[in-house]
Amino acid sequence: MTTEPPAGPPENWFIDDRCTNCDVARQLAPDLVREHAGRSELIRQPRDADERRQLLAAAHACPTRSVRPGTGPLDPAGDPFPLALADDLLLLGHNSRHTAGANSYLCRRPTGWVMVDTPRYSEALAARYAALGPVTDILLTHRDHAAHGRAYADRLGARLRIHEGDLDAAPDADRVLRGTGPAEVSPGLVAHPFPGHTRGSVLYVVDERYCFSGDSLYWSRTTGDIEVAESVTWYSIEELAASLERGLGVLRFEWLLPGHGDRRRMPVAEADRRLRALAGRCRKLRPRPVDFGAHRW
Repeated sequence: MTTEPPAGPPENWFIDDRCTNCDVARQLAPDLVREHAGRSELIRQPRDADERRQLLAAAHACPTRSVRPGTGPLDPAGDPFPLALADDLLLLGHNSRHTAGANSYLCRRPTGWVMVDTPRYSEALAARYAALGPVTDILLTHRDHAAHGRAYADRLGARLRIHEGDLDAAPDADRVLRGTGPAEVSPGLVAHPFPGHTRGSVLYVVDERYCFSGDSLYWSRTTGDIEVAESVTWYSIEELAASLERGLGVLRFEWLLPGHGDRRRMPVAEADRRLRALAGRCRKLRPRPVDFGAHRW
């Protein structure tokens, strides 16, 4: 049974022309927002309270604030973030224009939370995260998502981590990952250097459950599978294929949690099977010019 929207004047939601096609609104309100002509487009107005909550989440996550009610500014009281994806996993929303609109997460560990990539920075948001408990580490998946890392690390008393391949994007990082072999950040939390999208891209895997993949891997709604952003690979598609080969049988996870593209939960065996098939497809890929329009969400 559907629940009627709150009484009051129609909100007349819309998406304005500042949209950068980052996909976050389509992830959070998949039945209401679609991609059209290189941007997000509202299909229809929400029909019930659940759909209104979806649009509120999309609005508070949108990095350009393009998802808007026609009645005026967003009410902070409607902000659903951090949004629980599991008991120990939060989606932070408030995506930033300075990180290409990427998703970010908090994951609870025995010694405190770790933040994977960052939302936009504000004191109000930082205070919200600090109130959840200690944040021990800010884990940057690659250079494109580094913009607010230092600010959050300083405010939350956390260690900022990045790979040496992208160190120039966060030269004041507290910990630097090196090489291409897996490195244990803390018990159960392993960094897997994954050069390809950028020279310093990293996957972070938690307890063989969560894989925070940055822009290296994502779930594509178009293909219904795990994919690489082959048309938006800044460093080397051949190195990305090599990273996948090194990860076969080593990368084990249930949840794929990317910076861009859809999230997906699946059995470990299915994830392994899909990664092996993806590695086979990637062996055939060759360098091509960066083309955002060719990306398959």
